[in-house]
Amino acid sequence: MREITNTFQTEDKHYASFADKTKISIEKGKGVYVYDEDGKKYLDLTAGWGVTSIGHASPVITEALCDQSKKIIQNPNSGATYSIERSKLISLMQEVLPDNLSRVFFVNSGAEANDAAIKLARKVTGKLNIISMNKSFHGRTINTVSATGQNKHRDRFNPLIPNHIFVPYNDIPAIERVIGNDVAGVIVEPIQGEGGVNIPDPDYLKNLSNLCAEHKVLLIVDEVQTGFCRTGPMFMSNNVTIDILTMAKGIAGGFPFAGFAITEKIHDKIEKGDHGGTYSGNPLGCAVAYSVIKYILDNKMWENVEYVGKYAITKLRELKKEYPHIIKDVRGKGLLIAVELADEDIAASINSKCLNDGLLLNVIQGNIIRMFPALNISKEEMAEGLKIFKKSLR
Repeated sequence: MREITNTFQTEDKHYASFADKTKISIEKGKGVYVYDEDGKKYLDLTAGWGVTSIGHASPVITEALCDQSKKIIQNPNSGATYSIERSKLISLMQEVLPDNLSRVFFVNSGAEANDAAIKLARKVTGKLNIISMNKSFHGRTINTVSATGQNKHRDRFNPLIPNHIFVPYNDIPAIERVIGNDVAGVIVEPIQGEGGVNIPDPDYLKNLSNLCAEHKVLLIVDEVQTGFCRTGPMFMSNNVTIDILTMAKGIAGGFPFAGFAITEKIHDKIEKGDHGGTYSGNPLGCAVAYSVIKYILDNKMWENVEYVGKYAITKLRELKKEYPHIIKDVRGKGLLIAVELADEDIAASINSKCLNDGLLLNVIQGNIIRMFPALNISKEEMAEGLKIFKKSLR
């Protein structure tokens, strides 16, 4: 235990503390399992907050990292020179992106992608206001915090970026009432992740797209969490006409990488210097993202997501019937699942009991347990996790 204690002491003493930490020190992982410094095994249903999309320490990723790092990690003059790996990734992205989004730019995080999308929407339209949704989450930069529809993230930082309008999620009439007010863009999550795994009506995105087109307002779809088969399809906005798509998390399976895609019409209005970044589209990140997306496509990962996701949601709804005083709601799509519990104390207790029994969960909004494991989790592995979860309910 000495080494574990040292890890705890060092981080507690010297690492900036922006969150409460679970008192386990993870040393390694494989697939959907991780191991602490003492060798205890945990089943991970958080996937690093939806990031390790093809599992921990995937050979697909480690091979891409090793192979590319032996060639070049960062281009001379950064993004101002061409890159073979970037070109390969761009070509692959054209196979999976919505047809009208023919231009792509790579950044380092989902917050950066959303930050750029908001900035560019204002630049190319010449308008100022951005419409966001209540309970939304778009990142932790000052620009994306300003666009996030949760007071707990906004109220502690001042001054915020002005010209943000908030409306209820899944409410088209609410948007209609404000969209004519010098609005540059609307930013929306197809499913609100951090906000509670809130799922809108099936035609919500399509109606929102039509409304934005009518008012010449750009539609920004934040698929940072839902993208790359998290809910089944590659993107939830595949069949909707949008202007900017932001993506991160599962794009590179755990390597810090992200991007945004735009239409040719928007690209025509961009000027040199409007955006950039030292690490944007670096060869190492591009090589890893290419390998992950290729693996997802080659293995038709959406099929496993839909199969295991349906199984998990069915079993959880059975538990809801068995424990109605504990579980208020079960909702989700694919492998983005929420179990809403009666109160925060129950959620904390269940999370703690599961942790003791080797199951890692994610609690959001105080009383909601979010399950979003690796996309290639097997039915048997999910069943193992649900067995531990059921035990905690007892």
